[in-house]
Amino acid sequence: MKAIICTKYGPPEVLKMVDIATPVPNDNQVLIKIFFTTVTVGDCRVRGFNVPPSYWLPAKLAMGWTKPRQPILGTELSGVVEKVGKNVGKYKAGDKVFAYPGHFCGGYAEFICLDENACMALKPENLSFEQAAALSFGGITAWFFLEKGQVAKGEKLLIYGASGSVGSAAVQIAKYLGAEVTAVCSTGNLEMVKRLGADKVIDYTTTDFTDLGEQFDAVFDTVGKTDIAKTIKAIKPNGRYLHSVTTPMTELKIRLNLLGTDIKLVGGTYTGSVEQINFIKKIAAEGFFKPVIDRQYRFDEIVAAHEYVDQGHKKGNVTIKVVDE
Repeated sequence: MKAIICTKYGPPEVLKMVDIATPVPNDNQVLIKIFFTTVTVGDCRVRGFNVPPSYWLPAKLAMGWTKPRQPILGTELSGVVEKVGKNVGKYKAGDKVFAYPGHFCGGYAEFICLDENACMALKPENLSFEQAAALSFGGITAWFFLEKGQVAKGEKLLIYGASGSVGSAAVQIAKYLGAEVTAVCSTGNLEMVKRLGADKVIDYTTTDFTDLGEQFDAVFDTVGKTDIAKTIKAIKPNGRYLHSVTTPMTELKIRLNLLGTDIKLVGGTYTGSVEQINFIKKIAAEGFFKPVIDRQYRFDEIVAAHEYVDQGHKKGNVTIKVVDE
């Protein structure tokens, strides 16, 4: 099969297409023929080893010293089950699925083997394979923080970075939960974010939301770019500061600024679970969540796709068509 491997840490050009053996599922695995995968900011961070200095040593030990220990990147995918192991009961050959291998990666290939109890579910019938491939990273990340932050019906929530894969998912999921959503994004994305259901949209290039004198039950920073001290003043007493890009230094800064307040920091890491992906599947199937697709690239255009995501201006998701459906 064809696969894209990361030959070393570095710019997009370190990604190379190679021919390798097609994996064989064990008794508890399914073999998936991948139709679509995506390029997420997480993929780009791993490829470029773009981690804070405080993470450098543990990241090298965990990921690999000179190149990723798992050379095939790609954290989410969609496709069709090609073969199942003899003990598999949840899936059968021909099932249309989407999956979130997450930190285990493996999506940049024509085939992947996953355990039947991995973070995987049947594809919602109302979504294409391309849309299904883009459900997991943004959807699971957004749901993890919104659930952990106990965002509830009637609460006022501000989402910073509302046009990215996580932010655009967060807007839709928060509206599903019944929150009143104020979304912050750039000028060119205002109309798109309004269409996603945001009650109010703020253009950060012209307006600093912290200067408006409004307070929120929770603020969700999906990109790690809010001014910590000013943002805390925009959160109600007993409110929550949801932050999906909490490096050790960022977390320390936030916690120091939270001293003397009753505001809770909601950070942490996530790997994805069957329960989470089934929730995402449910709300997608019911029409409450539809991933935003910015651009689609061919499999052999992976370098160009990474170059685009590296620019930091994508709207929603960037997909990769691996093979024809």
